[in-house]
Amino acid sequence: MTEPTVPPLAEARWLWRRLYVFLASLGLWTLLADAVARSEPQALPRLAAGLMILLGLTLVLYLVAPSAQQLIVLLAHLQDRLPRGGER
Repeated sequence: MTEPTVPPLAEARWLWRRLYVFLASLGLWTLLADAVARSEPQALPRLAAGLMILLGLTLVLYLVAPSAQQLIVLLAHLQDRLPRGGER
């Protein structure tokens, strides 16, 4: 069986991936600074714990989750293996 040919997606390009990550990080940093500034001092430990959980989830998803390119290849392989219409 031959591998399906999949054109590279924009996310694989270095510039666009880095630009997206930079802009998303900047936006989230701004939201975080605003959330901390508006919080009452006694609420900060709970806010920090929630942010650490969110950061951990983000890291796990970033390190473990497949890229869009990998998902397309996986779906192409599944499509070749699944029966079509009334076939068995």
